[in-house]
Amino acid sequence: MVCSALGRVAPVKACLGWRAPAWIPLLRKASGVPRGHRHQAPRGSPAAPEPAARSGVLELLGQSYPQDGLSNVSRRVLTKVGRNLHNQQHHPLWLIKERVKSHFYRHYVGRSGTPLFSVYDNLSPVVTPWQNFDSLLIPADHPSRKQGDNYYLNGTHMLRAHTSAHQWDLMHSGLDAFLVVGDVYRRDQIDASHYPVFHQLEAVRLFSQHQLFASIKDGETMKLFEQSCRSSHKQETHTMEAVKLVEFDLKQTLTRLMTHLFGDGLDIRWVDCYFPFTHPSFEMEINFHGEWLEVLGCGVMEQQLVNSAGAQDRIGWAFGLGLERLAMILYDIPDIRLFWSEDERFLKQFCLSDINQKVKYQPLSKYPAVTNDISFWLPSENYTENDFYDVVRTIGGDLVEKVDLIDKFEHPKTHKTSHCYRITYRHMERTLSQREVGHIHQAVQEAAVQLLGVEGRF
Repeated sequence: MVCSALGRVAPVKACLGWRAPAWIPLLRKASGVPRGHRHQAPRGSPAAPEPAARSGVLELLGQSYPQDGLSNVSRRVLTKVGRNLHNQQHHPLWLIKERVKSHFYRHYVGRSGTPLFSVYDNLSPVVTPWQNFDSLLIPADHPSRKQGDNYYLNGTHMLRAHTSAHQWDLMHSGLDAFLVVGDVYRRDQIDASHYPVFHQLEAVRLFSQHQLFASIKDGETMKLFEQSCRSSHKQETHTMEAVKLVEFDLKQTLTRLMTHLFGDGLDIRWVDCYFPFTHPSFEMEINFHGEWLEVLGCGVMEQQLVNSAGAQDRIGWAFGLGLERLAMILYDIPDIRLFWSEDERFLKQFCLSDINQKVKYQPLSKYPAVTNDISFWLPSENYTENDFYDVVRTIGGDLVEKVDLIDKFEHPKTHKTSHCYRITYRHMERTLSQREVGHIHQAVQEAAVQLLGVEGRF
């Protein structure tokens, strides 16, 4: 789900996987899975070929996408599509996914003895804006839709900004309990906890009237729905008793999950928040090594969303979390770029005989950083910081450790604005020379002028 996502990694405040600060930020076609099917989804998607571009057309995952005025995906980002780190055995993101999956398989079983939750971890990251935004009730003027924050293939297709983009389709196909895991894409700042590609896991569970009230005394007289007023505690269509039971089940489910991941005696607190597709909504924070960390976002699903997917007789909850966020906390991984490393010294540390085995990342040699500043006058319009970060990422790739805006200045006469950024370059596996960095930095300067329309102060 979206946190500016629910799922993004942040030093203390996580951008969680839902995107309204990573939960807020499909073509309307059912997947044909009948209600009650409880087996893991088949992994039928082919491995991603190298993305290719021909005149005005982008080739990706075997499909062609005509480019238009919204197209803004860099080739470097496209090379990440199809890597599916969460499905790479013994990768730290795979370990987190498998631990969550095994927990749900073990503790949530249907009447037939099969897992209650279906798992979808190989859905295509290419979705429509309708799937990514409209199906989740995100308003047309919501800032999370901006071109500056998302990667659009064109006006009709984009790289998903959160795994919530698949909620509507899976509910519409008849599923009422599922996990979705996948890579998501956001244009964002550059530092040790942000990357244009990261991975989210989210879950949805729907309840019928019988399922929710079966264990409650006189539950047969209770109802899921009523027509009343929306308050901070419930939606206008839900009864208070139904909301409180769904909320209790949600928090109990997540408390068990986090205890499974982090161990017994975990201190947990819930913070009220806002997401467009749940109400009431909460962020979960845990006290880990003496500090409170936000780890996920969750809430009671907006009934309008559930109804539109064809499950009008049900009420449900949803949550979303970032796999990198959890892995960095659990395994002491200090830099998000490491997840993309192919260095055996990194990868072999997570080759475990038991997915629940405790492991802490042992740092590789830290090579020295090289810093260079870049200053320029901004164009009069159409400049966003994410545009500049994207240029730096496209040219510098994973050699760029972070980019800091260190100075802003407005000329008193011309009223033009100048930005000065400090770019920190550091290779994860060797020492960079100033000469090597100088060539890259010069290319960044030239690209900023040519692509962003800035006036260099180099």
